[in-house]
Amino acid sequence: MPPSQSRQPIKEIERELRVYRPLRNMFLLDMLRDRASWPVLGWALSTLLLGTLVYHWLEGWSYLDALYFCVISLATIGYGDLTPTTPLARAFTIVYVINGIVILLALFDRIRAVRTGRIEGDADDSAAS
Repeated sequence: MPPSQSRQPIKEIERELRVYRPLRNMFLLDMLRDRASWPVLGWALSTLLLGTLVYHWLEGWSYLDALYFCVISLATIGYGDLTPTTPLARAFTIVYVINGIVILLALFDRIRAVRTGRIEGDADDSAAS
């Protein structure tokens, strides 16, 4: 068998195999490469920053505690180890959580769209070859 014929099946197999890159997915690097995702990422990060600053100011929590509370609340986990104590902080929490959940849902939808498009793009590349 000539060497060119033996390499052909190997190239086809390599095209069909997808390379798994866990760090690209874990740290949302694929989202950073997609310019259309930047507004949603910015929106989500600014929501966390705003909540962190407001809870630091209203409740006197450290920045880490305030960020922790924001993440736990928006993820709808709510351990209960930190709770707003002032009426203003409680009112802010109501508005913050309702809006924040919507923002995170938009972020999750964008992650789905980017990763689905990447998978479909890989399939299109292999089909075109």
